[in-house]
Amino acid sequence: MESKENIYQQICKYTNKEFDPNTDNNVKALLQNKFNIFLPQRSCLDDSLVATASDHEIIELIIKYRALSK
Repeated sequence: MESKENIYQQICKYTNKEFDPNTDNNVKALLQNKFNIFLPQRSCLDDSLVATASDHEIIELIIKYRALSK
């Protein structure tokens, strides 16, 4: 099993900067501005991420990171 820190480092490699994957607004802005990924409207951000997980590997990493943070 990957550690939370390891997953975070992988996320930072994609983004070329540090950010908080637990903050919904940060995640939405990063995906839109850097990767041109627009999330579908769902009841919560986690549901939106799951719906688009196959669009880019970073989304799966963010989902894993957020799951470990709960």
